[in-house]
Amino acid sequence: MDILILAVVIAVVVVGALGGLIVGSRRKKQLPPPPSAAPDITAPPAEPHVGDEAETPREEPRRTVEEVDLPDGSAPVVVEEPPTEAPAIEIPEPTAGRLVRLRARLSRSQNALGKGLLTLLSREHLDEDTWEEVEDTLLTADVGVQPTLELVERLRERVKVLGTRTPAELRGLLREELVALIDPGMDRTVHTENETGGPGIVMVVGVNGTGKTTTTGKLARVLVADGNTVVLGAADTFRAAAADQLETWGERVGAHTVRGPEAGDPASVAFDAVKEGKEMAADVVLIDTAGRLHTKTGLMDELGKVKRVVEKHAPLDEVLLVLDATTGQNGLVQARVFAEVVDITGIVLTKLDGTAKGGIVVAVQRELGVPVKLIGLGEGADDLAPFEPDAFVDALIGE
Repeated sequence: MDILILAVVIAVVVVGALGGLIVGSRRKKQLPPPPSAAPDITAPPAEPHVGDEAETPREEPRRTVEEVDLPDGSAPVVVEEPPTEAPAIEIPEPTAGRLVRLRARLSRSQNALGKGLLTLLSREHLDEDTWEEVEDTLLTADVGVQPTLELVERLRERVKVLGTRTPAELRGLLREELVALIDPGMDRTVHTENETGGPGIVMVVGVNGTGKTTTTGKLARVLVADGNTVVLGAADTFRAAAADQLETWGERVGAHTVRGPEAGDPASVAFDAVKEGKEMAADVVLIDTAGRLHTKTGLMDELGKVKRVVEKHAPLDEVLLVLDATTGQNGLVQARVFAEVVDITGIVLTKLDGTAKGGIVVAVQRELGVPVKLIGLGEGADDLAPFEPDAFVDALIGE
């Protein structure tokens, strides 16, 4: 009996355990997956549950397609960029009196010449050794051999006649002789009035590294300051940044720049510049040419071609040669070769504030027979000044 009861109890327990497993398995299959579990890509999409659409409504009202005005795909959507402001036009400093303003800067670099000569001439006894020192001082300043001999000869005669020599007398004597050596009678005007009635045509030439393009930009400021309207011709097509550089200079003073493709024909650019200058009724067309080594025959011949092409419109009024004053006598060699290719009418001496060789003014004028018309005395935009012999000599020998 006891065995029967025990068997019944075990059977009930076994049946109950099996039933619990079955019920538990069914319940487990019916549970939804946890929120963090990744959805099964093979399972069909779940049916929406109550509350799925019960999102918080947006604050902005919904718009219809007509109100949104969607593009129909027939034309591309153009995004307008904000307009760029044109650069402000600068008013260059007047050219009158510029050299006087820059005289202190010039005198700092030229004291060796002026003060050296005054010191030598102030000696009590002017013997042959002293006069040789005077010659050496002048030659070191790149005055040149022949001008030096002429100046020393005149000084010797005048000192002998003068007798006693006070500092004021010596300074006056030296000033007179130096001014005469520089030749104040030369015409130093930058000519911009064309005989044909069109714009004046000015061409700027020079070797590499003299600051030619920068000088052309500064010259544009000089011309604008004197009341001229200017068109710039970027005929330096060999240096990639030259046209951009010149155009930037022009924009600052409102000058129009004519340019061509990189490595294009410079003569064509120069021709177009003169043509546009005529059409715009400009006062001056200023043409920047490529810097070239004076020893390269092909490049120099090309410079002659630019000149000939420009002259199909009208004769050139000025051909300005830019020389670096720090190169000294080497600048004279350059000047000689350029003068053989194009008729140089004037000299622009740059970096004159950075050298004690101010005598190059005398030497280059003697070499070419043309005047120094402009000098560069710094890196500022308005540091290009018309050359004035009296102010220049005053800077050499001091007050």
